[in-house]
Amino acid sequence: MYTTNNLLAEQTFEQLKVKHLIKSPSFEVLSISLEAGNLFPEHVSPKNSYLMMLEGEIHFNIDNRTFHLTPQQVFDFPANTKHFVKALTNAKFLIIR
Repeated sequence: MYTTNNLLAEQTFEQLKVKHLIKSPSFEVLSISLEAGNLFPEHVSPKNSYLMMLEGEIHFNIDNRTFHLTPQQVFDFPANTKHFVKALTNAKFLIIR
């Protein structure tokens, strides 16, 4: 069947919010909203991943490097590598892994 929803538009900016949009045996899509000034604490991804910026600005920190990401940018990063994210403004992005 066909479905539609407004999960991305309805996701609020309250510190850190993570929602599973799609979860299947082969991949998952996470929607993340991060309020300005807040951190997504250091962690690792179990799979190689893609981050797709939807809105706002973040600093993505990995391997002692900082990447400034803005809307419509795509950033890929490897599995099992420590990283963290800081929101410079209210930000939303997708993680596809």
